[in-house]
Amino acid sequence: MGNKRILIVGLACLAFVSIVKALSHEPELGSARVVFQTSYGDIEFGFYPTVAPKTVEHIFKLVRLGGYNTNHFFRVDKGFVAQVADVASGRSAPMNEEQRNEAEKKIVGEFSDVKHVRGTLSMGRYDDPNSAQSSFSMLLGNAPHLDRQYAVFGKVTKGDETLSKLEEVPTRREGIFVMPTERITILSTYYYDTKMESCEEERSVLNRRLQASFVEVERQRMKCFP
Repeated sequence: MGNKRILIVGLACLAFVSIVKALSHEPELGSARVVFQTSYGDIEFGFYPTVAPKTVEHIFKLVRLGGYNTNHFFRVDKGFVAQVADVASGRSAPMNEEQRNEAEKKIVGEFSDVKHVRGTLSMGRYDDPNSAQSSFSMLLGNAPHLDRQYAVFGKVTKGDETLSKLEEVPTRREGIFVMPTERITILSTYYYDTKMESCEEERSVLNRRLQASFVEVERQRMKCFP
């Protein structure tokens, strides 16, 4: 009887640990990476396509269209958020029709259980939960009060040192917003696919192996058929 109780307790503990792990498990990043080249350094981020598919599709399309080029971070609140301005109003360069049409789309609020921690990407919106467009925040600290209220769609993968630089920029307060006293410009953007990079590396290894094989075949040919 005692052994049965130990077994039951042990199984219950394992089940509890599994549940905790499942709840705390970070979602898988997709293979796409975006790099914002700012006046303070580069910031690279990836997406959570299984968590917020519509948001990811929208933001990534804007990136591919060059929508965030010449945009800026209009808000930098140390320990809280660095927020990118809406594309339609934040760019210094004019927009073409395709960019504007995509930038002005409203995206349904894809709220999830993914936590708002430093490096998280979270959509900005108005009171309407389905009013997100193209402004989003990069979290500079943990913000549990935003959980399930704002759509998390990715995270910063490289460039935390750049975020730290942004936190040191002089700011001023305007209402609820803490804003930098100088323009923090997104000079340009680019994107790449980590799977393609992996394929290129594998292709390079394969080519080296093939070349080595050709050399060996030629050596054997010369040895056997001089």
